[in-house]
Amino acid sequence: MANTPQAKKRARQNEKNRKHNASLRSMARTYMKKVQSKIESGNYEEAQAAFKQAQPVLDSMVNKGIFAKNKVARHKSRLTAKIKSLKA
Repeated sequence: MANTPQAKKRARQNEKNRKHNASLRSMARTYMKKVQSKIESGNYEEAQAAFKQAQPVLDSMVNKGIFAKNKVARHKSRLTAKIKSLKA
C-alpha cells in the first residue's frame, strides 16, 4: 500500500487512467465488431461505411497509446481484405 502522499496520488491517477483506457479500448473493439458483423451479413456498402467510421477511431487509439501501431495496421489490413472479397 502507498504510504507517501505522492504515492497515494499516483495510485489514484493510475486507477483513473486504467478505467479511461479500458473504456477507449472497449469502444475501439466495438467499432471492429461492427465492421465484422457487416462483413458477415454480406453487404459491401454497409461494411465499407462501417470501416470508414472505424478507421479514424483505430488510428486515434494508436496515437493515445491504447493499441500498438502494428496491431491496428494488422486489423485494418484484414478487414480491408475481407471487404474487398465481398465485392468480388
